[in-house]
Amino acid sequence: MNETAGQGTQRERGVPYSAYLRPDGTVEHGLRPSQIAEAVRSGEGQLWVDIDGNDRAQHALLEKVFGFHHLAIEDTLSPRTRVKLEEYGTYLFLVIRTVRFDQRTDDPYDIETINLYAFLGQNYYVTVHSAPVRPVDEIMHRLERSPDVLGRGVEMIAHGVIDVAVDEYLPMVDKVDEIVDHLEERLFEAYDHGAIKDIFAVKRLVVQLRRHLGPLREVLNVLTNRPHACINQQSQIYFRDVYDHTIRIVESLESVRDLVATVLDTYLTQASNRMNKVMKQLTVVTTLSLPLVAIGGIFGMNFASIPLTHHPLGFFWALGIMALAALVLWLFLRRQQWT
Repeated sequence: MNETAGQGTQRERGVPYSAYLRPDGTVEHGLRPSQIAEAVRSGEGQLWVDIDGNDRAQHALLEKVFGFHHLAIEDTLSPRTRVKLEEYGTYLFLVIRTVRFDQRTDDPYDIETINLYAFLGQNYYVTVHSAPVRPVDEIMHRLERSPDVLGRGVEMIAHGVIDVAVDEYLPMVDKVDEIVDHLEERLFEAYDHGAIKDIFAVKRLVVQLRRHLGPLREVLNVLTNRPHACINQQSQIYFRDVYDHTIRIVESLESVRDLVATVLDTYLTQASNRMNKVMKQLTVVTTLSLPLVAIGGIFGMNFASIPLTHHPLGFFWALGIMALAALVLWLFLRRQQWT
């Protein structure tokens, strides 16, 4: 059976996607479960099997054909399994997490994460996921274009999947950087009261990206430095390159986090200056009204001999005195540069 079955192709129930490089150099796709079991028993060639976690018949192959440890199989059923790497004798169990912006919500800061589980043996690589993931699709397309990719070993298929998963962070970091630049423009052009919501949303997004990328960096550190029969030294060099990518992405996230902190400080400074300006204006109004209240209180006292009390223009004289006192006080404040 030589028909290539990509991620987007309708698969037969119980039959996972598979690509098998036979010892004679031919590549075969779409193996039946019995053929997969035969390839695993032979220990020859290079086999990649991609299992749909929603298909119970496919998921059962993890135990019946490959004989993986039941604890690792249980982990593949939980979407909340943490990113990690575990050694089980002759194979490695990896959990990586793909991250992308969630297109199903209107919030531009929401992200969607999907766990990708993988078993890496000496001549097989098994991936398990319950939703489409771009890294797997990308490597499938590479195999369709260049079937000889399997000739480099299944550990290089694992490297390709992890490499694409890490590269998905790059456009997200660039997008966050653009959002921060836009927030800076909004704040410097004019005070925007609603910017505080976006600032904290971006800050939360940066924290989430670092939280997802941090454990993956530790997994790559182990793959790079710890010897294992499933990964030869030549392949570890490629994992080291992906590890370097994670370091650069983390450094970029640190820079973005510093920019967000600067934007937040700018917002708080503008809010404080705005409050000071309002308080200053209110203080000036209160100061100017003080002589008016004092003069009004004097003429309102119950004494018969108050000047201008019985004068026919006494009321207008009182208003004039109030206006003159307020004007003198205002000129004094202007001279002191308080207004």
